[in-house]
Amino acid sequence: MADLQHDIHTTTEVGREDCLPDDPFPVESGAAFLERAHALLEAHPVADGYSGLPRALARLPWYDLELGEAAVDTDVPRLREGHVGALFWSLQVPERERGDRAVGATLEQLDLVRRVVEAHPEGLRLVRTAGQVIDARNCGRVAVVLGPAPAAALDDSLGILRVLQSLGLRVLSLAGAAWAGETGLTRFGEEVVREMNRLGLLADLSGAPEAALARVLALSKTPVLCTRSAAAAVRPHPANLSDELLARLGEQKGLCMVPLTAEQTGPSVPDVADHLDHVRVVAGPECVALSGTYDTGVAHPRDLADTSRYPHLIAELLRRDWSETELSLLTWGNVQRALRSADFTARATQRRREASPPRPTDTEA
Repeated sequence: MADLQHDIHTTTEVGREDCLPDDPFPVESGAAFLERAHALLEAHPVADGYSGLPRALARLPWYDLELGEAAVDTDVPRLREGHVGALFWSLQVPERERGDRAVGATLEQLDLVRRVVEAHPEGLRLVRTAGQVIDARNCGRVAVVLGPAPAAALDDSLGILRVLQSLGLRVLSLAGAAWAGETGLTRFGEEVVREMNRLGLLADLSGAPEAALARVLALSKTPVLCTRSAAAAVRPHPANLSDELLARLGEQKGLCMVPLTAEQTGPSVPDVADHLDHVRVVAGPECVALSGTYDTGVAHPRDLADTSRYPHLIAELLRRDWSETELSLLTWGNVQRALRSADFTARATQRRREASPPRPTDTEA
């Protein structure tokens, strides 16, 4: 309950009405665009590529996501109001726990996610495959997809990678991995990517060095994700992608999942839309997706303070003449395609390729 949680730090919203008086939605036309946005999202809900909810909930003494929870940015009522059909729950752990504690901390988060979903069966459903995402949506549940988890959780063991996948993990972040550095991938890093393809795991390359990103793009048989990357040409930021990398990502049919954060994309809805416009032009409409990054402690743009606000972003894109097809790819279709591709590749590869040895001895590039 919110009255028991006054000490919980909540994320902030920047660009308040008194300092940004220009309303991106004029009274007359704005209501019509917003109505169209709600109608479109009824048919094509949002697949949100990054949520920090597990760690946010771990700090709370009590919560009820189905009734509503003011101490976080995400609960079932707001997910439904925002037409969110699928949510990727991050299993990232703090830097201080990325040593000997990384594996244990990741497993504890996996356990927490399972308990949260089991405690909210009317609103949430834990899923593994693209087909299960559709089933959850058809049953009126929000599909919970596990990942990204940090590369440190592997402890340089493909055996642990396989265990995490068996527990439901679908996305692994390569940022910070010793085997995915400034010179690209080591031999062990290449073996990790091949094993991820065999298991149906998607690689998250946000924050990874450009050389590693380029090598994974060339090596992976499945689309890769950049779960928190926008366009560097629109707003410079270490995690944002250059036009060259966006073009390569588009060629590989990977996804640039634009985050709704003031730092990376700007303080207003039109700023976020500028990034989406740019990625659509440079990489193509099949490359762009959304990443709310809610409950991660970052500031969000005005009118995008929580998971209920997606219709406001879609209304802005409708105002910019995005087609229904382009918007359906942005919100739902592109993520579903990436999951289906990983599922198909895993089924095909497992028939041809034996499981890799658990800990290759040759880890040098």
